[in-house]
Amino acid sequence: MSNIQSVHLAKVMTTHQSPLLEQWLNGLLPRMTRRDKSSIALLRQQCTQFLSLATAVLEQGADINIKDAGWKETLDLLADISEGRARQGFSPIETAHFVFSLKEPIFQYLRAEFENDPQQLSQDIAHVSSLFDQLGLYTIEVFQKTREQVILRQQQELIELSTPVVQLWDNILALPLIGTLDSARTQVVMETLLEKIVETGAMIAIIDITGVPTVDTLVAQHLLKTIAAARLMGADCVVSGIRPQIAQTIVHLGVNLEDVITKATLADAFVVALKLTGSTIHQAPQER
Repeated sequence: MSNIQSVHLAKVMTTHQSPLLEQWLNGLLPRMTRRDKSSIALLRQQCTQFLSLATAVLEQGADINIKDAGWKETLDLLADISEGRARQGFSPIETAHFVFSLKEPIFQYLRAEFENDPQQLSQDIAHVSSLFDQLGLYTIEVFQKTREQVILRQQQELIELSTPVVQLWDNILALPLIGTLDSARTQVVMETLLEKIVETGAMIAIIDITGVPTVDTLVAQHLLKTIAAARLMGADCVVSGIRPQIAQTIVHLGVNLEDVITKATLADAFVVALKLTGSTIHQAPQER
């Protein structure tokens, strides 16, 4: 944006600051999902800050390129707003509308200011559009990055929640797996199991794959890595939940599980684990 056009825009935003703010808010409020006093007050504060920062930059004759250092504070504010909205469940369009909705009120004042100079008006409107389009797209970019981070964190939390290690008996742990095993989840499974082995000093770990829908070469390799890591920590593994179709798949794939104890059910695996640890369960005599 040339200096003269920056000055024109700064003049409009300064001269009509109060009515411009109210018109901008009137365009934003209908799109708000929450309209309580605190939300409206926060929105007013954000709008006021944006107008103040942007006007200060434009008064210095800033260029249209928002990558210039002069726009840093304005971009920081937009980044904070976009990140907050991403975490609160706003959509990208709602977030970008924060900037885009300011264009029309500014256009109205530019038309009134340069109604007798259509060429200058056309240039100012074109350059204002370009500036606010960049700012709006920036909010979308920050929003998308924040949402990706939120989704990634949620996925990691779900993985951790879906891999609980339960102590069934003295020296016996159980790790029930549900869902598909991939490299990332296998790493979490392995770390969780090893930490529990160290914490409890367990001798046997039962890995139950009843909830694993399919077993392919990759899943089998992940299981073998987990078993190998547990053995290095001094615990043997028993794999339970071997259904007929999974047994056929493992044989067909040629996966070597010869040195691994496998059982059809968790109950069967628990019986084996008791024998391996030298534990026994005695049924109390029934009272007559």
